[in-house]
Amino acid sequence: MNFLRKKRPLTLVLGGTGKTGRRIAERLSAGGHDVRIGSRSAVPSFDWDHEAGWDACLKGVTAAYINYSPDLAMPGATDAIQAFVRKAKAAGVKRLVILSGRGEPEAQACEKIVQESGLQWSVVRASWFNQNFSEAAFLDMVLAGTITLPAGDQLEPFVDVDDIADVAVAALTQDHHDGQVYEVTGPRLMTMHEIASELSNAIGRDISYVDVPHDAFVAEIADSGAPKEVVWMLDYLFSTVLDGRNAHLTDGVQRALGRPPKDFRDFARDVAKTGIWNAAATAPA
Repeated sequence: MNFLRKKRPLTLVLGGTGKTGRRIAERLSAGGHDVRIGSRSAVPSFDWDHEAGWDACLKGVTAAYINYSPDLAMPGATDAIQAFVRKAKAAGVKRLVILSGRGEPEAQACEKIVQESGLQWSVVRASWFNQNFSEAAFLDMVLAGTITLPAGDQLEPFVDVDDIADVAVAALTQDHHDGQVYEVTGPRLMTMHEIASELSNAIGRDISYVDVPHDAFVAEIADSGAPKEVVWMLDYLFSTVLDGRNAHLTDGVQRALGRPPKDFRDFARDVAKTGIWNAAATAPA
């Protein structure tokens, strides 16, 4: 006798090879969920600049994690999110979880598109990542021993990407998170001087912070050959978002997961054990 097997839910993770997406995909797979990675290198390939390829990525998908690269504040992001939500709805997707940024009006406009989609939705609105110092733009500065950024003494509640991933996975797989906006931060406000001090203690060598003029910082990033969208994003973030508007803590991680967020000190100690910050010390002269 033939029995019809119920089709297993399939989750599309956009940016599935990046900082948040990779962790989300790993957690979903470990939990027994079927996952499709959304990236240029995946099959089928997902590219925000190639809308014609989205249908293949959305086929059979029941839930999607939306991570727009490089940032929802970028010009054209709202049009892309609108188009993706429209295609997702037409493809039969039931649930959307979008990664957003704190204090970014453009990002909140993209959130609204998801909220008004008619689908189940959750928003994970994040502060700056701890992992910026271990996996991204600021890693080379840590390796060099000097963090040179135009941040002054501004306070920011850096959040751990593992916490973001845990919140997103919960929102993708559990019904009671539908309709929630989780604004996620770390447990304390920190200046870049404090970041440098924590890194110094964890690594065992001096990491200093030097405040640099904004225009000089942007010019140096541009001269380094960084893509123009990265230059634009860093210019925007340091001139607009890091102005004090986000200098407060939120309870998003606690509300979503029932536990406190990870502290930067614990993050730094854990990463230091991997040896990634020792590259400068072991490199040949």
